[in-house]
Amino acid sequence: MSNTPLARLRWRCRRGTKELDALYGWWLENRYPDADPAAQQAFEELLDVQDPDLWDWTIGRGEAPRADWRDIIDAIRAQHRL
Repeated sequence: MSNTPLARLRWRCRRGTKELDALYGWWLENRYPDADPAAQQAFEELLDVQDPDLWDWTIGRGEAPRADWRDIIDAIRAQHRL
């Protein structure tokens, strides 16, 4: 695997479940390249969150504490009708 920043992010999108892998991998491949630097940074920081919290926020069982994270999660939820 290449050692480029995008390749490292692809690796970080590999989570504990295939569902999270697919959802966050989708955002990386489809939204990250055109996102502004602040949104890209927010996504990178969001990937530091533990899987149970990330899953709960993604399926609507809770809400991320940061607005920029909520924007990313909302885009994922809208795309995948969650």
